[in-house]
Amino acid sequence: MARITASVYTSHVPAIGAALDLGKTHEPYWQPLFQGYEYSKQWMKDNKPDVIFLVFNDHATAFSLDMIPTFAIGTADSYMPADEGWGPRPVPRVIGHADLASHIAQSVIQDDFDLTIVNKMDVDHGLTVPLSLMCGQPQEWPCPVIPFAVNVVQYPVPSGKRCLNLGKAIRKAIESYDQDLNVQIWGTGGMSHQLQGPRAGLINKEFDNAFLDRMIADPEGQAAVPHIDYVREAGSEGIELVMWLIARGAMADLNGGAKPTLKHRFYHVPASNTAVGHAILENN
Repeated sequence: MARITASVYTSHVPAIGAALDLGKTHEPYWQPLFQGYEYSKQWMKDNKPDVIFLVFNDHATAFSLDMIPTFAIGTADSYMPADEGWGPRPVPRVIGHADLASHIAQSVIQDDFDLTIVNKMDVDHGLTVPLSLMCGQPQEWPCPVIPFAVNVVQYPVPSGKRCLNLGKAIRKAIESYDQDLNVQIWGTGGMSHQLQGPRAGLINKEFDNAFLDRMIADPEGQAAVPHIDYVREAGSEGIELVMWLIARGAMADLNGGAKPTLKHRFYHVPASNTAVGHAILENN
């Protein structure tokens, strides 16, 4: 049967993709950030999954404010890098896993989570930057990816509790799939940042690291934190962190299993006026 072996958490700052694509990774501003992912790239090579279930948010690329689903699962065979206004990133197209994605959709919807089924979608930096950080610049991505888009742009957005419980339902769905697959689940976005208004450029290191502590050790407690706390402490875009709780909810300890092992944790500021957080948890 399929199983979730690990969860990966990372920011998806668009400027990180630009730094990679333009060969700026060794410049003094960017080098400390990319050094924080050197362990992760080797870990990824040593722990290559069969499928990645990647939780991200679309940035008005596949969805506009005319129509924006709360949760949307990609069930296509492939996804092209999106043109976000300056041409698509020079990265490989993303190969999907339509059969597993359709199975997850069936199971999760029967567990009372309403998903939007997406059979055609371009994927923006929210999905491609995490892949680049973990996999480098390959000719093709190392495995199929199932994109899972969450609305954290237009209020109302899903609660932390809803996201954690959705992760539990996704775990149940994956474990009921009748092929022997090693699946990783990734939660992306955040950390503290605000892109507009008087607080543009806000970074809150204390909140970010407290979030990492609690997400790892007390995910149920973190899931109870209301939206207003994220917005007040982490900026208007800090609400993206609820997506990390989907990945955390899929780990074994929230289904009666053992606590996961923390393999790597990294935090860095600034990266294009935002904070970057990263962690890897392995199921035991």
